[in-house]
Amino acid sequence: MMYFSKLGHFHGGLKLEQHKKESLASPVEMAKLPKKLYIPVQQHIGAAAEPVVNVGDKVRKAQVIAKATDYLSAAIHAPSSGTVIAIKEHPVAHPSGKTALCIVIETDGKENWRWRKEPSPDFLNIDPSALRNIIREAGIVGMGGAGFPSYIKMNPGYKNTVSTLILNGAECEPYITCDAKIMQDQPREIINGLLIMRHALQAENCIIGLEDNKPEAFKALVDALHEDELKFIRIQRIPTIYPAGGEKQLIKVLTKKEVPSGGLPIDINVSCHNVATALAIYRAVAIQEPLISRYVTVTGDGIKHAKNIEVLIGTPISEILQQCSIDYDNVDEIIIGGPMMGFNLHNDKSPVIKTTNCILTLKNKVKTTPTVMPCIRCGECARVCPAQLVPQQLYWYAKAKDFDGTQKYNLFDCIECGCCAYVCPSNIPLVQYYRYAKTEIYAQERDTVKSNIARERHEFREFRIEREKTEKAEKLRKKKELLQNKKLKEKSGQDNDITTTKKESVKNDLVAQAMARIQQKNDSQKIIKKNVSNLTTEQQNTIEEIDKRRNQQREEKIKQAHENDNNAQRETLKK
Repeated sequence: MMYFSKLGHFHGGLKLEQHKKESLASPVEMAKLPKKLYIPVQQHIGAAAEPVVNVGDKVRKAQVIAKATDYLSAAIHAPSSGTVIAIKEHPVAHPSGKTALCIVIETDGKENWRWRKEPSPDFLNIDPSALRNIIREAGIVGMGGAGFPSYIKMNPGYKNTVSTLILNGAECEPYITCDAKIMQDQPREIINGLLIMRHALQAENCIIGLEDNKPEAFKALVDALHEDELKFIRIQRIPTIYPAGGEKQLIKVLTKKEVPSGGLPIDINVSCHNVATALAIYRAVAIQEPLISRYVTVTGDGIKHAKNIEVLIGTPISEILQQCSIDYDNVDEIIIGGPMMGFNLHNDKSPVIKTTNCILTLKNKVKTTPTVMPCIRCGECARVCPAQLVPQQLYWYAKAKDFDGTQKYNLFDCIECGCCAYVCPSNIPLVQYYRYAKTEIYAQERDTVKSNIARERHEFREFRIEREKTEKAEKLRKKKELLQNKKLKEKSGQDNDITTTKKESVKNDLVAQAMARIQQKNDSQKIIKKNVSNLTTEQQNTIEEIDKRRNQQREEKIKQAHENDNNAQRETLKK
């Protein structure tokens, strides 16, 4: 087991003031149970979940209330027991300040669980496919900010292998300390979650990476790992440089491998996950607990008691701020996330979701808005860019709405870390331009997809109309052919009747002629009886018997001759 090794490094980056001690000084608290929970059905990348409960339904804690509707989706569970009182639009934490469909649960305070089981030590004997299904059913997503469904990243595909599994505990952005607290408080659960993930991915080696400004978390992980002597797990401290917690940057530092432009970590046989995700996976597999709560850092100006709180998903942010004794008079803005990559909260009634890692309150020291000046091409943005892009060129193309040009300069490799805007002497909001360009490109791609679908539908319609026309013509042809055949058969039947009548007439004539010949022959064969007047009665009877036999023989000969004539006529008719 190694704790230090020769590290790689990424381009650029910044040394920032950390502001982490304030929230790390206090132990983690459990957030108070709110009267109402507002659970959005869209808390992840991909398709929104579909509600499976109705208004008025009683629900138990951890019960499924919305199911995944697509491969790229995640289930939603009830964070507490209670009654569904509404399924409606409600403000959510989003840069646009939009509303989203939420399931509203009025809590009953009983915390009645669906069911739970004692922690099982046999989770490493579960089939990897079954593990992925458990993770999917638990609704676990990446908790480092992106919200990508975790079970998909747990399936590298049959063509890919994972040589290195990385747990990201860098937490490089100022103020945020929720991951550090998780590593301090629950190191063994994190390591068990890592073992489950390693088993699902069949990974060879594992690295837990964290910045060197977290000595307590490092010690807790090392102590937990000492107990099991797992030599394939390495705990690695890295320099505190923002944004070392970026996925591609952390991989470069820990493995010296670089994810290709437009590629994914799996392309270089690496899989990277957040430490909070590992904890959620352990809970899901070991005790069948879905993702219904998370650690959230609450800190900043106006917060009297900065701390980390374990919060139920769906808890209104206003109630969390009240629990931390917020002074609204000393707060100008509320940010979800950190000061570099976070966004302003438009409504504090918005709920905490699966990807909410920090609630930051800030007091603007300068009341005037900085004046945006023209770009002077100083190159400072390119010097600090961790993705080795040319930010000023991206800015020019985005400003000119030349979106093809932005893609030529690898716009989608930008991780929106904000380093370029932070050092810009002209106060240009560079990241906003990049986000705008990405949004427009996505919109164009969606329009292209819709256009292609419409074109394909039109072409199929034309094909269908032509096919129906051809089929109709073929049916008419067959029908016409059947009618013609029917007429021919009827005409042939009439001709047969005439032929049969003629044949019967000929047959009758032949029979009449034969009968005439027979009669003529009989007449010619009649013999006048002589010398029969003086015969006795006995002699008379003998003569009559002889005549009778002669007549019978004559009739048989006539009958035979008649049959011969009939046979001859049949042969003639056949011919």
